[in-house]
Amino acid sequence: MLRIQDLSKHFGGLRAISDVSIAVDEGEMVGIIGPNGAGKSTLFNLITGNLRPTAGRIEFMGHDIVGTKPHAIAGLGIGRTFQLNPLFAEFTVLENVQASFFLKPKSGLIATFFGLASYRRNEAIVTRKAQEILELLGLDDVRDEPAKSLPQGRQKLLGIARALAIQPRLLLLDEPLGGLSRTEIDSTMQVIQALRTTGMTILLVEHNMIVMDIVDRIHVLNFGCRIASGTMEELRRNPAVIEAYFGTD
Repeated sequence: MLRIQDLSKHFGGLRAISDVSIAVDEGEMVGIIGPNGAGKSTLFNLITGNLRPTAGRIEFMGHDIVGTKPHAIAGLGIGRTFQLNPLFAEFTVLENVQASFFLKPKSGLIATFFGLASYRRNEAIVTRKAQEILELLGLDDVRDEPAKSLPQGRQKLLGIARALAIQPRLLLLDEPLGGLSRTEIDSTMQVIQALRTTGMTILLVEHNMIVMDIVDRIHVLNFGCRIASGTMEELRRNPAVIEAYFGTD
């Protein structure tokens, strides 16, 4: 589904990403770990078109997407969350998810050009689908609350809900457990596991190692380079990973 080949991104003399190759097959959950500054978020920004690579190739569903605009990449079926959620703070939880439906290319917003009745029919469908997403993520009880009133854990879940609204084939999760309490981590883990049971393809970046026990494979980045790949158990025994990420005694 996703093929990243010899990808590099330089900012002047800084090599943020250097010759990274990663593959994600349909139905997989793949994790990316690494210390701060390893290039994890830069990699996500390259995949979603927010940055253009210095070199290399990114293929999604067999098509090279380098140079494609972010909204067009979303339209192809790549959804993502952010470490800092760009929510519509004054909108309700439901309205935030509805808005994400209409941000997708070829959405019902086009229906406004073809008559109000058509738009209203589509709006009803969007509302129903948004409600289904909120129920899946356990947010239906706060659907009418403003997004800014939610605690951080539920705001992160709302970020996932907004990403799901574009009906992605590939979901990128950027530190979904970052800054959460133990209770919030447990709730979010249940959501991630539920998404996995649906067969959704997921690529995630995370510092909290608890989530890495449920992924199929893990890639380790350090100073922009992929230094190892494997299962969590394999990586715990890898000297390069121990030195770069887990630390040494």
